[in-house]
Amino acid sequence: MTITLPPDYRPSDDEEFMNPLMQEYFRQKLLRWRGELLEASQETLASLQEGGLQEPDIADRATIETERSLELRTRDRARKLIGKIDEALERIDDGSYGYCEETQEPINVRRLEARPIAVLSIEAQERHERMERTYRDD
Repeated sequence: MTITLPPDYRPSDDEEFMNPLMQEYFRQKLLRWRGELLEASQETLASLQEGGLQEPDIADRATIETERSLELRTRDRARKLIGKIDEALERIDDGSYGYCEETQEPINVRRLEARPIAVLSIEAQERHERMERTYRDD
C-alpha cells in the first residue's frame, strides 16, 4: 500500500500516534537523511582518492593530514548514524518505531522530529544520563 503525503503534512500530537501517514512521514525523513549522509560520504571518498600528498611544504602536508583525519572521523560518525537510521527504518516496518525501548510509551512527536532515530522518551533518556553521571569514574 503506497501512502502519499500531502506536501504540507507535519505530524502532530492531535492525531493517532504512528498512524500510516505519520509512519510514512518519518520513513521519508529518515530516507532523505540517509541519502544526504551517503552522498557526503561519496564526495569524501572521491576527494580522498584524487589527491596524494604532493605538497612540498611540511606544514602544508601536516594541515592536509589533519583535515583528512578530521574528515575520516566525521565519515565514521556518519557511517554509525546510517546504521541507526537503518535500525529506525526497520522499527517502522515492524511497528515499534516511535515507542520508548524502556517504557513502551510513545516518544513525543517533537522529539522524533528533532531526533528521528530516538529510541528513548525524554524522561528515559534523562534517567540514563543521570545514571551515567552517577556511575562515571572521573
